[in-house]
Amino acid sequence: MLGLTRGGSDFTLTLEKVVPPGTFVRKGQIVAEFDRQYMLTRVDDYRATMDQVEAGMRILEADLEVERKAHQQSIDSAKADLEKAQIDLKTVPVQSAIMTERLRLIAEHAEARYKQLLKEVSLKEVTYAADRRIAELQREQARNELRRAETNADRLLIRAPIDGVVVMESIFRSGEMARIQAGDQLAPGMLFMRIVDLSSMLVQARANQVDVERIRIGARARVRFDAYPELELPARVHAIAPMPASGGFRAAYVKEVPVVLKLEKMDPRVVPDLSVSADVVLDSEDDAVLAPLAGIFRDSSGGPAYVYVQGPGGWERRPVELGVRNHLVAAVRSGLRPGEVIALERPSAGRQ
Repeated sequence: MLGLTRGGSDFTLTLEKVVPPGTFVRKGQIVAEFDRQYMLTRVDDYRATMDQVEAGMRILEADLEVERKAHQQSIDSAKADLEKAQIDLKTVPVQSAIMTERLRLIAEHAEARYKQLLKEVSLKEVTYAADRRIAELQREQARNELRRAETNADRLLIRAPIDGVVVMESIFRSGEMARIQAGDQLAPGMLFMRIVDLSSMLVQARANQVDVERIRIGARARVRFDAYPELELPARVHAIAPMPASGGFRAAYVKEVPVVLKLEKMDPRVVPDLSVSADVVLDSEDDAVLAPLAGIFRDSSGGPAYVYVQGPGGWERRPVELGVRNHLVAAVRSGLRPGEVIALERPSAGRQ
């Protein structure tokens, strides 16, 4: 089943293209496309942003290299000044006291500047690394935004999850129910298409809330098709919903629980969307006579069951042993033979 999810207001939900209903499609084949113009524009914007960030990274690396070389030149210059000052100090014995002090101050200043520049090397490398890391984070953010936009654009291309036949859902359009088609505006989370595997088909059914408690996963069932009254296929209970379905247009007190049946045998006449009826086998009796519940009587609640069997002299009261039952009939284990006629209401005293 294919439905549409929405990740934000950026998505447009107009169905632009869709394969015709009844088309056989392969897994991965594009079966529907929604309006992607806005998302493709965003993809282009994020790609441009990504290009700008990449260019900024290259400019940053170039600037850091220039600054590193400039600082190294400053170190080399300071080292040269220090070496010159140290050579000048060797002339102190022939210099005046004032000149001697001046040379010492120049040497101390050159040494201090040189040491300071050497210490700044590690600090500048930390700064360079921080600037580079900030740029890398910005690039990663831009890359993630681009990937997200590309993913969102790709999500608007709906691909078949399995091999199968396309079945379109219906919506209310122009005052009547009609199949979904290109141009329709769909709501988020709306089921709009099914891909049906004809070799393994499911029956979407509903069971009365009174009966569903007795239904179990794996229980046997019989499925009959309204289009082919003579066709009956075996099935198994595949899934049971945990909650009742909403009443829809029906009265709110009518509660039914969705039940999914899986057909165990296929027939070439069976196609998707056929209407069916199904009986889930809760229990069974072998070689039992079936009697309508209306013809089974008790004198008190929980008392022994009996029927009125038509005989040559009238109606004969006969006790019976009952087996499994449903809402219409019960299996009679003993007390009744096939072909015997029973009364559906208590015979009057004159008729017994």
